[in-house]
Amino acid sequence: MNRFVIAEASKCIGCRTCEIACALAHPVAPDSGALTTKNFAPRLTLVRSGSVTTPVMCRQCDDAPCVRACPSGAIVYSEDSVQVVQSRCVGCKTCVVACPYGVMSVVSVPSAPQPGATLGTQKMKSEAQKCDLCITRTEGPACIPVCPTKALHLVDKEMMASALRRRKEQAARDLANSALF
Repeated sequence: MNRFVIAEASKCIGCRTCEIACALAHPVAPDSGALTTKNFAPRLTLVRSGSVTTPVMCRQCDDAPCVRACPSGAIVYSEDSVQVVQSRCVGCKTCVVACPYGVMSVVSVPSAPQPGATLGTQKMKSEAQKCDLCITRTEGPACIPVCPTKALHLVDKEMMASALRRRKEQAARDLANSALF
């Protein structure tokens, strides 16, 4: 089972702190300095619908449609999650179409300078982006600790097993308390 971050919509206040933490943890251009509308590219999105606000991010699917759809093999399973290998990504957007949660995006980022290129010319490269669980951060996902209402949680095998055990126990109690016969 892949790990993933889940949000409790009932606790989310729509402050966007998680988006800012994500954008800071994944700068589009590492030397860009402060966040601006041009370089603000969080890998999660706060969705507002009626009276509900909640961050939506990659669910790190165990049988990920984006992995199967990627023609260049740029999306892979690694470290209990789904990761994008940017050196393989061609920016084709097939993963965007395949994702059932709408959490894949393709952004333009500065490409690495090519040998012999004219100084001062910066080429752009399209690349797929999604929540990567902040895999390069030893502290884990940047969004979780900054949430003021503690609405975000990292779900792993142990947490899932515990939740399933509690639900089964509750179901057994409910059956014992019901008067079916």
